[in-house]
Amino acid sequence: MRCEVIAVGTELLLGQIVDTNSAWMGGQLALAGIDSHFQTKVGDNHERMVSALRLALGRADAVILCGGLGPTQDDITRDAIAEVMGVGLVRDESVADHLRAYFKARGREMPLSNLRQADVPAGASRIPQMPGTAPGLVCPLGEKVIYAVPGVPYEMRIMLEGTVLPDLKRRAGVSSVIRSRTLRTWGTSEARLGELCADRLDVLEGTGRATIAFLASGIEGLKVRVTAKAESEEAVSRVLDEEETHLRRILGDLVFGVDDESMEKVVLGLLEERGLTLAVAESVTGGMVAMRLTAVPGASAVFRGGVVAYASEVKHDVISVPRGPVVSLGAARAMAAGVCARLGADVGLATTGVAGPEGQEGHAPGTVFLGLHRNGEGEAHEVRLPGDRERIRQYAVIALLNLLRLRLVGSSLPAVPRN
Repeated sequence: MRCEVIAVGTELLLGQIVDTNSAWMGGQLALAGIDSHFQTKVGDNHERMVSALRLALGRADAVILCGGLGPTQDDITRDAIAEVMGVGLVRDESVADHLRAYFKARGREMPLSNLRQADVPAGASRIPQMPGTAPGLVCPLGEKVIYAVPGVPYEMRIMLEGTVLPDLKRRAGVSSVIRSRTLRTWGTSEARLGELCADRLDVLEGTGRATIAFLASGIEGLKVRVTAKAESEEAVSRVLDEEETHLRRILGDLVFGVDDESMEKVVLGLLEERGLTLAVAESVTGGMVAMRLTAVPGASAVFRGGVVAYASEVKHDVISVPRGPVVSLGAARAMAAGVCARLGADVGLATTGVAGPEGQEGHAPGTVFLGLHRNGEGEAHEVRLPGDRERIRQYAVIALLNLLRLRLVGSSLPAVPRN
């Protein structure tokens, strides 16, 4: 079974919107065991959409069209599919009723133009999942099939998981299960990860039970993705569990989380397990540490608050940093202790440094000092971070949180790894 993805929208071609939908769908198709050899983008033009759809059907068994299902005049995916199918559009009253109920529940009057969304190609059926106003469609065409899903990522994903992928697997006769698990790491390079995992890669190449891939994720570190195929969910889970165990033995505390676990979520969980509260003092990061922490649901159980001590006088007057250089190991250590005392927390963290573009106090851009205070004792570390001003600040956030993570787990890894 081969399935092609066509993303619809002139804004995609102009670079006004990045097409993340096709990337996500490609990953899901791979996990479902469905081959996908081509992905296409096409603007909101009827003739070009019809041409792209016919080309895709000539080399694939199924096509997923993403986008162009809205109520405006440039939403013409339904019309293009109808022409390829050789049928007209018919009004689906169940969709019309859903649209009326959708607007009524929100206390709004439905524009008549929304009823265009209830016009579907004759012979097509709508996808039951419909979180918004755009109905997804399943359009049979002989032994082949066209799926139409909205461009809104949330709506598209619900429809793909609820209807499209199960239908594709049924048509393909796929009985095996393919799943992936991703270990998230921080503190080493991709080359070093490859060296550490080389022996395990050789073993897996010989057995074929699973594959390992390394994925760079910018400021979020490096991901080690394990993919396995087995006859059932239980069997594939066993393989992934075993491989995760092997990789954790190899990588140790370089691994900070699994799948969607962020560094801040992991750190907050460790603090909560230990009954500890946290406060942060930020200069160079300007509140970015606090922002990431408070984005995690339930952070209030641990996080006391933060002080953005950007000006030198705020450092001195609010969190009791002694007079003197404010971009230094001593200042970072004092900031962590000061915010800990000021906000009544068990643990204090701090950042100070130079994000650029100019140097400061004799330090080059990218020089950042990280402070940590716990149990009446403090420490500070100097790091040299790459990139422009924004990337330096973001790297500083993750480096600071990772420092605390390592201390909480009692790791033997160095606090400031040199890649």
